[in-house]
Amino acid sequence: MFKRFMPLSPVTEKKPSDNLEGLLLKKYDELVAGKRIDYDPAQIVVLQHLQELLKHVVNDAHEASTSSFYRKSSRDLKSTKSVYIYGDVGRGKSMLMDLFFDNCPIHQKRRVHFHTFMHEVHDYSHRWRIDKKTDVLTALAHEINKNTRLLCFDEFHVIDVVNAVILDRLYSQLYKLGTVIVSTSNRHPDDLYQGGITPELFSAFIKLLKEKSNILKLSAEYDYRLNHPLTDDTFYITPNNEAARAQLESHFHRLTNNAPITPQSMVVFGHAIPLLAAHHSVALCSFQDLCSQPLGPSDYLKISTTYKTLILSDIPKLVPEKHDDAKRFSTLIDALYFHKVKLICSAEVAINELYNQDLNAFFLKRTVSRLIEMQSNQYWQE
Repeated sequence: MFKRFMPLSPVTEKKPSDNLEGLLLKKYDELVAGKRIDYDPAQIVVLQHLQELLKHVVNDAHEASTSSFYRKSSRDLKSTKSVYIYGDVGRGKSMLMDLFFDNCPIHQKRRVHFHTFMHEVHDYSHRWRIDKKTDVLTALAHEINKNTRLLCFDEFHVIDVVNAVILDRLYSQLYKLGTVIVSTSNRHPDDLYQGGITPELFSAFIKLLKEKSNILKLSAEYDYRLNHPLTDDTFYITPNNEAARAQLESHFHRLTNNAPITPQSMVVFGHAIPLLAAHHSVALCSFQDLCSQPLGPSDYLKISTTYKTLILSDIPKLVPEKHDDAKRFSTLIDALYFHKVKLICSAEVAINELYNQDLNAFFLKRTVSRLIEMQSNQYWQE
């Protein structure tokens, strides 16, 4: 005789998420009490949405891990909407996402910088040789979903048509499989497309993103990165002159126990990136070599994961004629910031004068904000 199992009454059944009620607000209050962050009512609004999402993610993970014999037939594991948080720079988007991610108790989760993720997508596509009958993005979506039910992206922005097409197809598959995606961005989805000859390729992805995500605006008033006290040392040196170059070389010698300054290079995907010098975890480079050459996110990811300190010389004032250089520089700073690489640099002008207002590049506002934070005691201690 088989023992008969009686289902729990809906009234008495305890959900896994019941123990997490109010958890994110409690953790937020602890950060405020410890003077790690400032209280902001706009952040609380977004945090309440993330608390609700936390409940659904945990319950869905529990349902997915339960055998079909016990699983509720009416439960749709693919009904949980993703979340897209946007707002101006330095308002606490990444901090709130980290708070959510760190306190989500499921194991099948991942937090990754958007550039890193796209690098992995392209690398996977390049290596895909096993089953020619299977679409590579479908295969990749299943590979991701197998280990990741929650995927968190920092600094989401799409300015490349190819990536927009890839993400449209990949996201469609991930949503079907039940992967929940949390993203932070400086721009509303409608503003991701910045003009070009193929707007329809962007519009399909943007429509999908808006349909499958709750779009949350973080309307905090201040850029909190500007509140960090600066370090006692000067690691952003102006202007670009012989004295600045001497200071950078002095920093390199200090950090490497007087290693010689001799040209070197690092190879990424078969092409060489020139370095003025490198020793163990410290690299000395020029803006010209890193940002005025046709490099991309994969190159900057390699630099950020190879070195713990980057010494960068001769950053110019960014004007309209240097739009491509400015875009590469912004991507470089994003990678350094995400991987907590220490930056020592020389520049033509002060940080808040770095780019010309005639240069229509929204991403530089984030870059300037991050450069300021990267000079702070808190960043260097982290």
